[in-house]
Amino acid sequence: MDERLATRVKAVHDLSVGAARSWAGLHEYDGVVQDLSPAGVDAGLSRLGGEPLADPHDEAHLLAAENGLRVFFGEARAHRWNPLVHLGNLDLSSYERDYAPAIERAEARRRHLGAWPGAVDGAIESLTEVSADVATALLPAFRGLVTEVDVSAGDVEAAAGAALQRLVAHLEQAARDSEASAALGAPLLARLLGVPEAMTVDLDDLGRRAREEVARLESILAAATRRFDDSRPVADVVRDLLRDHPDADGVIAEATEQVAEVLDFTREHQLLPHADGVCLVGPPPPSLRFAMAMMASTAPEEADAPSWYWVTPPDPAWPQQEQDEWLQVFSATTLPAVTVHEVAPGHFAHARCLRHAPTAVRRQVQSETFMEGWAHYAEEMVLEVGFRADDPRYAIGMACEALLRVTRLECAVGLHTGAMSLADATALLESQAFLAGPAARAEAERGLYDPTYGRYTWGKLEILALREEARSAWGAEFSLPRFHAALMELGCPPVGLMRTILA
Repeated sequence: MDERLATRVKAVHDLSVGAARSWAGLHEYDGVVQDLSPAGVDAGLSRLGGEPLADPHDEAHLLAAENGLRVFFGEARAHRWNPLVHLGNLDLSSYERDYAPAIERAEARRRHLGAWPGAVDGAIESLTEVSADVATALLPAFRGLVTEVDVSAGDVEAAAGAALQRLVAHLEQAARDSEASAALGAPLLARLLGVPEAMTVDLDDLGRRAREEVARLESILAAATRRFDDSRPVADVVRDLLRDHPDADGVIAEATEQVAEVLDFTREHQLLPHADGVCLVGPPPPSLRFAMAMMASTAPEEADAPSWYWVTPPDPAWPQQEQDEWLQVFSATTLPAVTVHEVAPGHFAHARCLRHAPTAVRRQVQSETFMEGWAHYAEEMVLEVGFRADDPRYAIGMACEALLRVTRLECAVGLHTGAMSLADATALLESQAFLAGPAARAEAERGLYDPTYGRYTWGKLEILALREEARSAWGAEFSLPRFHAALMELGCPPVGLMRTILA
């Protein structure tokens, strides 16, 4: 790699260690925690930048990442108010993937645990501006980390466990006593969204687009529901369909069949230039069983190996009602859209394409808005191409998933501009996204500590808008395979730079 490129890319990775390790596959960061103390963050920011790159797209891509970090840490000061940043720094889940022999990964995990006390010191020094609502929302996740540490296993584990308890106590105090506001304000939210994507965001315009998307999705849902059962209200039909799911023992088998189906469909219709590789299905390691379904893809800079679509059946020790609610995600209506999103042509297939991206910047520096926007776009795109065309349940499930994502966007804007309270956001998620009370409240709280979680819908909308530009510009030469291949050539770009494909 060119020295000036290596220096600039490393400065970006040093400020996003978890992403470098897990998403890019740079295992020189194994066992390493990021210095998220105030002084450590300032030092990291000072190392950003350098000589311009020769390739203008790669220069713009890397510059967007650098500027995004300057906003995230420098302007938004996320390390001062958002415990989620520090939770990611402590996270050990990347060592569960089969990227290296188990003994090497276990040693890296042990080094990482050994760095916890220093990371906690930095977190406590930084986290002086945490709001009570954010601390309350994230405390369960930090308490859950306790289950990953066997404090009786040795001095390293004991010290890590003691450090974690200090951080939990710090957050408990914030939950009790903090008077800080969780709202970022409109100007800062707009910059957090737009700068890393090389765009200027108008929140009023984004809100208008979100409302239009809600209306469009509700129309799709209503039409698909009428095809399935035109005798009852939409909400009643959806509620009953979500109850039609496999039992806990059948979840893995159902997901495995769907992986084969979506990969075959992606290949048959040539939706992506690379849909190769092996995608296995199974329950995740114990430390990741908080997630219902997730993709653990082989990263672009790793040696090729099977990827895992991790699907989590409910714990048989739970009350039956909780097990049934958990299993609704795996209904015959919703699981197919989840599998398209996670596997193909979503995250797994995108990760296969990333391995072929032509430059280090395009492989390693990844936009979350494009990443999630692409996978979300794929859910409806396959319907347009004819996926499960004879079964209206796919369109119903796709629309329900999309309504949740667009409602997140509305909630994030509302919460951080002061237009919504947590109660308002919870009520909107209940009425518009088919969530029950506790789930709706949790999604609303997420909008406080993950203020850009509208990126799924926003990224999808930007891809759809570009697709129409490409259709107009390319005329008879337009096709979905050509459009998708052109995007994949850019890797995982800031969405404001996708128009490079039209040049």
